[in-house]
Amino acid sequence: MVPAAATGSAAPPSIAGWLWLALAIVVADQATKALVVQAFVHGDSVPVTGFFNLVRVHNAGAAFSFLAGASGWQRWFFVALGIAASVFITWMLHGHRGQRLLSLALALIMGGAIGNVIDRLVHGHVVDFLQFRFGFLEPLFHGGYFPSFNVADIAITLGAAGLIADELRRLLAARRSAP
Repeated sequence: MVPAAATGSAAPPSIAGWLWLALAIVVADQATKALVVQAFVHGDSVPVTGFFNLVRVHNAGAAFSFLAGASGWQRWFFVALGIAASVFITWMLHGHRGQRLLSLALALIMGGAIGNVIDRLVHGHVVDFLQFRFGFLEPLFHGGYFPSFNVADIAITLGAAGLIADELRRLLAARRSAP
């Protein structure tokens, strides 16, 4: 076998850095949730500004409390989904390690997914603590309060935005190179 340097092509980068980023997100997510669980009881709310509160709420469902009222099966469904997504993302990272934006997006999603899986395994629900209120949201959300969220949710959202940006970048590049 000829070393990559001898052929003039560089070896693809390792996925280790992306996995470390995912781990850092898990640690930040779990550390902030531990502080909230220690300092607040369920239902507490502390106003920080006129539009932002620190709260402690529990979400047994998914985004926007989807399936929160189900009989309990959703806990294990979302645990399995998070684990399956993490395995798939690791496979994707291995196959696309040279694509920085895609890899960043995938690492963010994986870190957030694992952070919320840990909550479901430990608490039976996800701990959310960031709450924003904007008047223009009143037609969509009671009192204008956007559903509470956490660091894992931020990472997942940023990762999803990164996936969209990466695909748009790819589509624009293909369009420019088309005859």
